[in-house]
Amino acid sequence: MASQSVDIYERLSMVAQDGDIERLYELIAESPNILEHFDNVSFCETPLHIAAEKGQTHFAMELMTLKPSLALKLNLSGFSPMHLALQHNHIRIVRGFLAIDSSLISIKGRGRITPLHYVAQLGNEELLSEFLFACPSSVEDLTIKCETAVHIAVKSHQFMAFKVLLGWVRRVNKEEILDWKDEDGNTVFHIAASINQTEVDVSLVI
Repeated sequence: MASQSVDIYERLSMVAQDGDIERLYELIAESPNILEHFDNVSFCETPLHIAAEKGQTHFAMELMTLKPSLALKLNLSGFSPMHLALQHNHIRIVRGFLAIDSSLISIKGRGRITPLHYVAQLGNEELLSEFLFACPSSVEDLTIKCETAVHIAVKSHQFMAFKVLLGWVRRVNKEEILDWKDEDGNTVFHIAASINQTEVDVSLVI
C-alpha cells in the first residue's frame, strides 16, 4: 500500500512536469484525495511548484482552481510557486497567479522576501506596476532585514523601478514609507547617498 502511495505521487510529479491536465484528472479519479496530502505537510514541493518552475501555465492554472491552498505552500528552500515562476521568468504563470489571487504578491518566502521585493530587485517596471495596482498593501511588506521594496530597488541600482515605487507611494499618500529604516537604520535617502545614486536623491527632492 505504501509503495503504491509513493508511486502515485511520483506520477503526479511527472504529470506536473509535462503539464498534462488529462493525466492529472486520471490520477484524481484513481485517488480522489491525492491533493489533500499536501495540506498536511508544512514544507514540500507540490505539483504547483513543479508546474511553476517548468512553465506549465495551463496546468498551473488548473491546479490553482482545484486546490488554491497549494499556492501558499513553501518548498524546502522556502519558496512559493509564485517565487519559482518569477525566478524562472515564467511571466505568463505569474500573471495567471495574479489574476486568481492577488494576495500572492505579499506571500513571504525565505528571508520574508515577497514577489514584490523580488520584482523590485529585478527592475521589471511593468510587472512592478501590475503588482502594486493588484495588491496596494504589498508596498508596506518588510524583509527580515526590515527592507521595503523601495529599499531593495535602490540597493539593487534599479532606478526605474525606484521611480515606479516612488510614484506609487506618492499617489497613495504613503510617503512615510520613504522614511522607514532598514535594520542598519538607513532610509532610502541614506542608501542612495552611500552608493552615490544621485538620480534617487533628485527624485526624492522633486
